[in-house]
Amino acid sequence: MLRLSRRSVSAIIRDAANRHRPLSSAFQLIHHPSGESDTTKRWCSVLATGSNGIGVIKPFNLKSGLVVGRRYESTAAASDASTPPAEKFEYQAEVSRLMDLIVNSLYSNKDVFLRELISNASDALDKLRFLSVTDPELLKDTYDLDIRIQTDTDNGIITITDTGIGMTHHEIVDCLGTIAQSGTAKFLKALKDSKDAGTDSNLIGQFGVGFYSAFLVCERVEVSTKSPKSDKQYVWEGEANSSSYTIREETDPAKLIPRGTRLTLHLKRDDKGFAHPEKIQKLVTNYSQFVSFPIYTWQEKGYTKEVDVDEDPAEAIKDEQDGKTEKKKKTKTVVERYWDWELANDTQPIWLRNSKEVTTEDYNEFYKKTFNEYLEPLASSHFSTEGEVEFKSILYVPSIAPTGKDDIVNPKTKNIRLYVKRVFISDDFDGELFPRYLSFVKGVVDSNDLPLNVSREILQESRIVRIMRKRLVRKAFDMILGITMSENRDDYARFWENFGKHMKLGCIEDRENHKRIAPLLRFFSSQSEEDVISLDEYVENMKTEQKDIYYIASDSVTSARNTPFLEKLVEKDIEVLFLVDPIDEVAIQNLKSYKEKNFVDISKEDLDLGDKNEEKEKEMKQEFGQTCDWIKKRLGDKVASVQVSNRLSTSPCVLASGKFGWSANMERLMKAQTVGDPSSLEFMRSRRVFEVNPEHPIIRTLNAACKSSPNDEEALRVIDLLYDTALISSGFTPESPAQLGGKIYEMMNMALVGKWGSDGFQQQQVNPTETIEAEVVVDPVEAGAQKS
Repeated sequence: MLRLSRRSVSAIIRDAANRHRPLSSAFQLIHHPSGESDTTKRWCSVLATGSNGIGVIKPFNLKSGLVVGRRYESTAAASDASTPPAEKFEYQAEVSRLMDLIVNSLYSNKDVFLRELISNASDALDKLRFLSVTDPELLKDTYDLDIRIQTDTDNGIITITDTGIGMTHHEIVDCLGTIAQSGTAKFLKALKDSKDAGTDSNLIGQFGVGFYSAFLVCERVEVSTKSPKSDKQYVWEGEANSSSYTIREETDPAKLIPRGTRLTLHLKRDDKGFAHPEKIQKLVTNYSQFVSFPIYTWQEKGYTKEVDVDEDPAEAIKDEQDGKTEKKKKTKTVVERYWDWELANDTQPIWLRNSKEVTTEDYNEFYKKTFNEYLEPLASSHFSTEGEVEFKSILYVPSIAPTGKDDIVNPKTKNIRLYVKRVFISDDFDGELFPRYLSFVKGVVDSNDLPLNVSREILQESRIVRIMRKRLVRKAFDMILGITMSENRDDYARFWENFGKHMKLGCIEDRENHKRIAPLLRFFSSQSEEDVISLDEYVENMKTEQKDIYYIASDSVTSARNTPFLEKLVEKDIEVLFLVDPIDEVAIQNLKSYKEKNFVDISKEDLDLGDKNEEKEKEMKQEFGQTCDWIKKRLGDKVASVQVSNRLSTSPCVLASGKFGWSANMERLMKAQTVGDPSSLEFMRSRRVFEVNPEHPIIRTLNAACKSSPNDEEALRVIDLLYDTALISSGFTPESPAQLGGKIYEMMNMALVGKWGSDGFQQQQVNPTETIEAEVVVDPVEAGAQKS
């Protein structure tokens, strides 16, 4: 029996369509669903050619066979009408495997189990407080709304008890027995759907998996709960790596609780360290110190008291024999140990209060306690934002820069503590909330609806996070700007000394905030070598005809002050900024301009001071043009060109850098890089322009030598020495310091011989490439003694 697929039938039909007019009629087509017998039939139309050439419609059963060459066609309507209904299935999961994924994949830090369980207890207390407004009977037992944590170090057990709403039998199955079923989320939805009730933003739960974080450290968990809506107390018990749980009614009178929930955590062998009171106190302080309900931990305490010391019988007998009747009793100081409840979250979240009600002392005290600081901050900013993103925050500027591992190049700091509904989430960020250059800013950020992942440990990247980052950065700049406006100028001097490099780094990394960063920058200048000045002060001091902001990059203020590039500007009383920090030059180049004034490096070629005299320049070129060509011919490829300078007054020459290459300072810094690429040095090293001062006697003498004897060896050696000295004075490094030293010694010898030299000494030539042996000088007394 021949069977063809639907695709084959369709191909045959398309082939026959070219010869015959299509006709359609219902005919039966066999359909075989998976697992069914061949009993279902559908009729299809069959066009056969009769003896008279007229098409005849016949019923055709595909199961009985198919004759190739005949045309078979089924209508779309008939095919669609007979499509069998789709079957619907529910996703199945291996519960034990799913629990393992939830516990071990969602959470990266075991410490968060206590945060999650305390958050659940806080939600239970919040629900009770909210429901008691409309149903006061829920609080008829008048127990305090609190959370208490007790540890059993010997047995590795932690007990967490709250006096919240508790759970009924149905709620236990619904909340604890259903993974990813959040009772808090359902409660919030019910409040939102209610017309006469608003949502309570204090509720923390979102995902319905926080309870299972207990199995990070527990091998068995017991939940004993009593709801005021029920007369019975139930116990839920589950084990790690198990797909089942048990629920039973509590019958032991000693374990009954009036209301609320008690969690008993039986820790794993490797995690019994969590059962120490000090560890619990540390975790509560770190993660849950701002929860709105009091959290008490069971702690060992002690007090000192005086106790009597037992008297030695031998001394008592002796005292009786001596007749001493009065004697002062001996005492000693001992420490009496006892266990009691201690409040663990006594610090109040002051960011939730109105800023007008918080004093400066409150801000400073909160800063010291939260960030373990001993110095008061330079400034603080307390604000809240509303609209698309709502959050509250307090930011601080420390009074001193961190030392050690918290370096400026480290983007990961623990200075920003993120809270969601007063529960600590994380302080480990990699630039999500603050850029690297503002990593020194410390503070807390609290929001109710941040985009967190299920473990509530990672802040997911989203548009909301970007908006929050932008607002935090803006508030940080406002806070720093407030320091600049302080009456005490020493405050900003301290800030700039500690965090000035961070602001300069911001010029490189954050182009969007250049307008906010630029007013905060400070530099030394040619008119202020002791105190740094702002760019605003520089602009105010600019000459009327001055169009640009001039700067020179160097390794120190002294070096910048003595550079030959500064000579003409000092004569004109034009202020020049000194960029003496390695990061300064890169920062200014990224800033480019300030208040429509371009930054100009005075060590670059084509410096325009606004006093060009074209006629004088033309005369100088005519007079010294031949000399410039002569010097260029001698120096060869060492320089790109030789020009008459308009920036020198006392120096004979200078080496200016090209417009688009490295300056001498940048070239020095790049050579010093440990991981620098030597091949890029030659590529990025700028073209050097040798500029000569036509007013200097040396240049005028060389001009005369060029015209009279251009091949004179003395004159050529002077050109070489001028170039080498210009390298040093311009900030470059000589290619051969030893050769330069030899040239200087030779010039010194020529000067000394002309004035004090003898004929013998005059004939001695100093070859810089040869080693000169020292002459042995014999003492005259010893010489005379030898003759005798």
